[in-house]
Amino acid sequence: MTALLTERDMPASVVRSSRAPGFPETGDDTSPTMLLNKALTEERQGNADAARAWFAEVSRQLPEWDEPVLRRAESFRFAGDDTEAGAAYERVLELNPNRPEALLGLGCLRLKCGDWQQAQTLILRCCAVAPDRADVWDALGVSLLLSGDWPAAESAFAEAHRLDPGNIEIALRRVDAALGAGSGETELCRLELASGNDPTNAALICARGALLERLGRRSEAADLLEVAVALAPGSATATAQLAQCLTREHRIAQAIPYFEAAIALAPDDLGLRNNHAAALVRANRHREAHDALEALIREHGEHVGLLCNLSNALASLGLQEEGAATARRAVEIAPGADTAWRTLCNALPYCDGIGGAALLQAYRSAAATLSRGTPGRVGTPPDPQRRIRLGLLSPALKVHPVGWLTVAAFEALDPEAFDIVCLGPHYADDPIQRQFRAIAAEWHTLDQHVGSARVEQLRGLEIDVLIELSGYGDHGLMGLCAERLAPVQVKWVGSQNHSTGLKEMDWFLTDRWETPPELAAFYAERLLVLPDGYVCYSPPAYAPPVAALPALRAGRVTFGCFNNLAKVTATVIETWSAILRRVPGSRFVLKCHQMADAQTRARILHGFARHGVAADRIELRGASPHRELLRQYGDIDIVLDPFPYNGGLTTCEALWMGVPTVTVPGETFASRHSTSHLSNVGLADWVAADRAEYERLAVRWAGDLAALAQLRQGLRARVKASPLCDGPRFGRNLGAALRHAWRDWCARERD
Repeated sequence: MTALLTERDMPASVVRSSRAPGFPETGDDTSPTMLLNKALTEERQGNADAARAWFAEVSRQLPEWDEPVLRRAESFRFAGDDTEAGAAYERVLELNPNRPEALLGLGCLRLKCGDWQQAQTLILRCCAVAPDRADVWDALGVSLLLSGDWPAAESAFAEAHRLDPGNIEIALRRVDAALGAGSGETELCRLELASGNDPTNAALICARGALLERLGRRSEAADLLEVAVALAPGSATATAQLAQCLTREHRIAQAIPYFEAAIALAPDDLGLRNNHAAALVRANRHREAHDALEALIREHGEHVGLLCNLSNALASLGLQEEGAATARRAVEIAPGADTAWRTLCNALPYCDGIGGAALLQAYRSAAATLSRGTPGRVGTPPDPQRRIRLGLLSPALKVHPVGWLTVAAFEALDPEAFDIVCLGPHYADDPIQRQFRAIAAEWHTLDQHVGSARVEQLRGLEIDVLIELSGYGDHGLMGLCAERLAPVQVKWVGSQNHSTGLKEMDWFLTDRWETPPELAAFYAERLLVLPDGYVCYSPPAYAPPVAALPALRAGRVTFGCFNNLAKVTATVIETWSAILRRVPGSRFVLKCHQMADAQTRARILHGFARHGVAADRIELRGASPHRELLRQYGDIDIVLDPFPYNGGLTTCEALWMGVPTVTVPGETFASRHSTSHLSNVGLADWVAADRAEYERLAVRWAGDLAALAQLRQGLRARVKASPLCDGPRFGRNLGAALRHAWRDWCARERD
């Protein structure tokens, strides 16, 4: 909209008309070209209304000329008035059916409103009349992506990239299409060859890096993306790709400066600024993220992505109700968006008063938003006795709660009875992933962005039983279960805070403490109940020895909680305060990464002060390396579990370090983790029936230091000998449960 016109830009018929009697010569200040240039100048200076008035005047003088109508359409589109822009583009096409700019502009508007079929028709016409324009083939590729035709989209992007080989955005979209079409490895080979022939082409290098990142080879990807940024330092896209890759590789501190550099290059890119805020959340800079997201919402309005990230930031700051309310707002704006529902389902388990029925309803709503492509045959003919191909689906087969709580179980499965196939990202230097790789017969790298062709490839693996280990959380792969990758699908660990609500999820792996019979109605799945606990804990070899009871040397009891602040509600602080008031001289240590924020620390201390507990009795500790975190349990006499979202891995670690936990369960799965772990090691008497008993148990044990010291001294040996850490026993039980699920499917298939 910035280029000025000359008479050469006017069709011959229009030139003749403009020179007819009654029209001034083109050199005159009131000639059509001069008026149109005046309008374009007004547009450049931000005077859109004046510009459109001049566009209208030129159209009045030369009603058969499409140029002023086109410029008016672009003016409206630039201003975000899609209705007026669309009407103007349609008028252009009435005057000139083959005007490429109008075909493309109207096609893009149709894409924006979700009408990809009409968009494709318009853009295909544009390809025919302007075959040498890369932007037209690029738009065609986008329309084909939206329609789910990944191979055709890849071909369109290939043509766009041929016409504009240095365009980073097009190269990246070609990567997306190749992955969706299931040809990611082929595209990687092509990019490697092309980069060898053109080693300074930043678009090729950036695309290779992005593809490697999507294939799980993040360390290699980051190196390539750094090269791309060095070659194209002015590219916000390349810089943002590097920032996102570093974020997913958990190198958040390195990622954030690249986000900031990308934002400096593209300050109006809302998605980029939103991703920066999400990275701040992951960096545990929750307050900064919160403030940045609120500023973005004030500036741009309530976009779903902004609200979802704000919800996560609020919950992480311990503002659970505000987080849930923000997620509900995202659902109101986009009730069909899976991101909004997933965010709500991740917030609700942390909120006071949430019951099993309400949470199940929310998860069913989230499950209903997941896309489901064309159903295909999965699995092989039913044979209840044969070796089971067992798929493990997760981005967290590594040092992560999923890894700590499952790897020993999979290692203990009978290799004659199970053939393990892992589906997830690759982490080259991760010790727990090395354990998974040692037992896996196959490893297939994938991420969240899976197209229909890739789904068919995964179905072609002929997995019999698929265990989902990620849930609806960050980077979760639950959406693949909606596509039905295996005849038997089981949910276990990985954001396992309640039912998935997914009709395609057949079983939910649990135990009798997590889901007693009276709570079974709160689950959409059938319950696969293990005889002991529902997880098998693998303690780290570097865990320090259990320290002596600190109360004996300090002369006072120290309660503690090392859980995420998202689990610490106002009701929890009120309950902890009541315990501290009843145990004279006692102290409380709250350790979590959120305590690095001064404003959050002040709010937590104020919460205790409101209930009569002075700040000098509260110690707030920030994050530390895992070995040091475990060592600090040597300062704690009794752990006070948060509720309604209990400790999971945190409770296992406390027990291993000799520190028992007082807990109170509820109706939801997340509210019963500690009940399961404590019962599994023979400490069911530490499980309270209600808040009042929770307080009484904490006070009673604080008053019997001799018994507490004796329990602490033998607790690690007790935990080690219990089913919680007995890998072979757990493996036998898990194998029997999975065989039962498989035989059940075989029997139903034969009936």
